[in-house]
Amino acid sequence: MAERADWVGVRERRMDEAGAREAYQAARLAFELGRSVRELRQRRAWSQAELARAAGMTQSAVARFEAGGTVPTLPVLERLAEALDADLDVRVIPRSAA
Repeated sequence: MAERADWVGVRERRMDEAGAREAYQAARLAFELGRSVRELRQRRAWSQAELARAAGMTQSAVARFEAGGTVPTLPVLERLAEALDADLDVRVIPRSAA
C-alpha cells in the first residue's frame, strides 16, 4: 500500500509542475477522441485498415490515433467522421454561467 501512496504523491508533485495540467488535458482529449473513433469503427465491424482506406489514411495513422498517441487536425477528424458516416461536433462549452 505504501507504493500506492508514494505514486499518489509523485503524481501530485508532477501535476504542480509548469505545463503538466495542460499536457494531461491534451492526453485525455487524444484518448477520448481515439476511443470514440475506435467504437464507431468497431460498430461497423471494420478493421483499422478498412477505416484507413475509407478515410484516405494509413492503418498505422489510425492505430496511433485510436491509441491516443496523436491529436489529429480538424480536417483529419472530418475525414474520419465522413468515412464512418458520422457527424463531427466540435464545441466550446462554458463550465459555469457567466
